[in-house]
Amino acid sequence: MKRLLITIAAVSALLLAQPAFSQDVKVGELHIIHPIARAMLPGAQVGGGYLTIDNEGATDDRLVGGSSPRARSIQVHEMKIADGVMSMNELKQGLAVPAKTKTELKPGSYHLMFMNVEKPFQQGEKIKAVLNFEKAGPVEVEFTVVAPNGDDKSAPAHDHHEMPHTMPMDQTK
Repeated sequence: MKRLLITIAAVSALLLAQPAFSQDVKVGELHIIHPIARAMLPGAQVGGGYLTIDNEGATDDRLVGGSSPRARSIQVHEMKIADGVMSMNELKQGLAVPAKTKTELKPGSYHLMFMNVEKPFQQGEKIKAVLNFEKAGPVEVEFTVVAPNGDDKSAPAHDHHEMPHTMPMDQTK
């Protein structure tokens, strides 16, 4: 009886923990892997989204943006540091998703920006969105909102979305 109770408790814990993970989506030759967004600070109006796109097909595609009921728009951005200055810019032509490759959107690189968010994302909730691809068309995705500070082991470790779009980086550290 004791063993049965332990087994039931373990299975229950796994079932309760399962919603914390994001759901992968496969549409045609595109496989959207581990879509997550960071929890936002109160009053924040932009949020970051991250995922990996595995283009298993023989044809290149392009991620051109998206939409969500929780944001006015979703833009594709690139963050880079040049001469000690971080800049984050919208990729107005979208992001190339070459055939037979994985394209990673992560902090400090390519990522999604949820723009004009009225209610900041909170850890544990799910954010529905549609990502638009040039060839594959619209793809429904659900982002799992993870910790804002990198404490969630399933999430990328660093995020710059609470920073202004251009700022000097401290190179002494």
